[in-house]
Amino acid sequence: MELSITLTLNGAMRTVGIDDPRITLLDLLRERLDLTGTKKGCDRGQCGACTVLVNGRRVNSCLTLALSCDGAEIVSIEGLAHGDHLHPVQAAFIEHDGLQCGFCTPGQIMSAVGLIAEGHAGTDAERIREGMSGNLCRCGSYTGITDAVLDAQARMAPQNRGEAA
Repeated sequence: MELSITLTLNGAMRTVGIDDPRITLLDLLRERLDLTGTKKGCDRGQCGACTVLVNGRRVNSCLTLALSCDGAEIVSIEGLAHGDHLHPVQAAFIEHDGLQCGFCTPGQIMSAVGLIAEGHAGTDAERIREGMSGNLCRCGSYTGITDAVLDAQARMAPQNRGEAA
């Protein structure tokens, strides 16, 4: 029996048939909806490569059942930029050389967006490192990532940082 879920994915309402109730959000995005920007790393929630935003909160999509996202707003890496205009976090990652080999980058960026939106980034590098600790970088770009988060946070409007305007 096929079930269906309706979600808002990167700003567009989608209804998706689910033929296996065990399918994860990660597999739904990558294999069914061809949104391959979200990466499958460890598939155990340990590396953060699959981080997406669900209702504005960071989640490991490899540990999230797609059925649990019925009615949710999902933002994947494909949903951040608007045309040629990169999200401030994406731009800051480029400017501060926070990009890794590319495998971990989408999850790092999504986690940084969530961290800032949650208002947990703070203004010191140690707090950012703690907030990003669920995402592993295998290439050692942590200094660039921390600098990018600090810069992006300064660029973003207060309402996008989870603060009152």
